[in-house]
Amino acid sequence: MARKVIFNLDDLNTFKTNEDVLNALEDRFLNTQDPQVKSILDKYYYEKELIKLQAELVNLQQYIADNKKKVAIIFEGRDAAGKGGTIKRFKEHLNPRSMRTVALNKPTDIERGQWYFRRYIKELPNIGEICFFDRSWYNRAVVEPIMGFCSQEQYERFLLQVPEFEHMLYEDGVKIIKFWFSVSKEEQLRRFERRQKNPLKNWKFSEVDAKGQEMWDQYTYYKEQMFSKTHTSFSPWVIVKSDNKKLARLESIRYVLSQFDYPHPDTQNTNILPDPNIVSRYHRQTMQIDF
Repeated sequence: MARKVIFNLDDLNTFKTNEDVLNALEDRFLNTQDPQVKSILDKYYYEKELIKLQAELVNLQQYIADNKKKVAIIFEGRDAAGKGGTIKRFKEHLNPRSMRTVALNKPTDIERGQWYFRRYIKELPNIGEICFFDRSWYNRAVVEPIMGFCSQEQYERFLLQVPEFEHMLYEDGVKIIKFWFSVSKEEQLRRFERRQKNPLKNWKFSEVDAKGQEMWDQYTYYKEQMFSKTHTSFSPWVIVKSDNKKLARLESIRYVLSQFDYPHPDTQNTNILPDPNIVSRYHRQTMQIDF
């Protein structure tokens, strides 16, 4: 569908700076409520705010390296909830020497015979490092029991061991941040459809994804079991409403920034406290949008 013309040639000739264009767009939206103009403005303000927060992440990374902190940020959620895109924005401008993304394949035959946590332990952050887990040991809490990739005994043992495992990491100085990206059923379906049509993203669509809509209620059950048994004071679950991807990215970055007392000169002139309407601890939110 063809886009409407927002400005004609005479309008464009009057603009001298980017600020002139922005002011004209804001006036146009106030007068017309044009959704096309709103989309342009939303994208502009999102990109402007994102670069400020990414600059703060650079400051935070330097603080973590200088103070020999160990940080593991876990991204969990239903398929197409926006985890990968958010990780991309987190790490976009960070120093790769003190940052890693962990996205493990299915376990090998040897790994299946080992203690479940073993293959994740070797991926934990070293001193001065941030690790982003694109899915994590929590595969066993939701995906594996639903898809039949583990036994009931293995599932129950996992839920018993996770709090102890994470408490040992906490005692060893590992800062764990656990995000659950919460997407509605309708939005997940829209994203699946777009993913299948996009030649750059259709590789993301798998058999497990195809089951996401069909087994929605099963995912909800196991997700809630996971929260109730693994949400602790030292390793809480943080729910991020992610139907709006841009807001989810900005607010999850703010949440991470807010967890550290790093030097914050405020040179970016931005707020680093997250919006509680988008990001909240599990115990503060009894209903998520992905029911």
